[in-house]
Amino acid sequence: MSHVGIDRIESARDRIAGLIRHTPVEASASLSRIAGHPVHLKFEHQQFTGSFKLRGATNAVGRLTDAERARGVTGASTGNHGRALAFAARRAGVRCVICMSALVPKNKVEAIAAEGAEIRIVGRSQDDAQEEVDRLVAEEGMVMVPPFDDARVIAGQGTLGLELLEDVPDIRVALVQLSGGGLIAGVAAALKARNPDIRVIGITMRRGAAMHASLAAGKPTFVEELPTLADSLGGGIGLRNRHTFDMVRDLVDEVVLLDEDEIADGVRHAYWQERQVVEGGGVVGISALLHGHVRPDGPTAAILTGASIDMHLHHRLISGENVDLMQEAG
Repeated sequence: MSHVGIDRIESARDRIAGLIRHTPVEASASLSRIAGHPVHLKFEHQQFTGSFKLRGATNAVGRLTDAERARGVTGASTGNHGRALAFAARRAGVRCVICMSALVPKNKVEAIAAEGAEIRIVGRSQDDAQEEVDRLVAEEGMVMVPPFDDARVIAGQGTLGLELLEDVPDIRVALVQLSGGGLIAGVAAALKARNPDIRVIGITMRRGAAMHASLAAGKPTFVEELPTLADSLGGGIGLRNRHTFDMVRDLVDEVVLLDEDEIADGVRHAYWQERQVVEGGGVVGISALLHGHVRPDGPTAAILTGASIDMHLHHRLISGENVDLMQEAG
């Protein structure tokens, strides 16, 4: 499959203008001191629906034909994509069914339901939820909007890269969440189209890092999902991956894996130093800088991707508690 290029990302920017928020970028004095170079935080957790996923979902819904709109949309989600797709579909007057596994936190399920989507809880993995999506497509004719491996979604997420180029024009290093690859593929495509020398570093948790394992294997690979503070980065990349595996392999310069205590430190730093409430998967760029996994050579941007954290868990983390969700689940 061909890469999603800058032309499609620019078209997506025009299509979703006014429907998404151009989120602020703020310099972090504390992280800049640690890194030895300016560090900018992209406050994408302040996006409508609380995460970057609204960009891709809005672009995908905006490209539906009249016949597709009448049939409705469906997708599998670990939470943030489902909420974004539900929001975009409701705004467009389109029926939406979101399929999730039992591992998705209750607060995220409730947030999706609040946007008016129909909810289906299936199995204990993203792949189980995807089977229900496939059934809805085959039997009811619904239109699938995948969370990441879709050219419309990748182009929408890539608009975040265009905003980074506007707000941090001298950017040298971009720290981007790595999960299924929709965000980092789009952002990397946008950044490197403008300046191929910008380093794009993918950051994810050590537990269940499906794209990292797939890159090491040279092909999409199944990885067991495990409880993690970075739950929004969970899930496989799909064994029949069409876009993001190739784009991440070709465009991402490095991958960093984080332990759970490092992710927790990122949540604490975001709150106590930056005064921001950010979920575990949203702080991994901060975590990588705090623990020296990334040593920037110039102006650096880290994306705070989402705010969908259970507030009881957030309170435990910022109070200094050592939380291991695997032990609690077991």
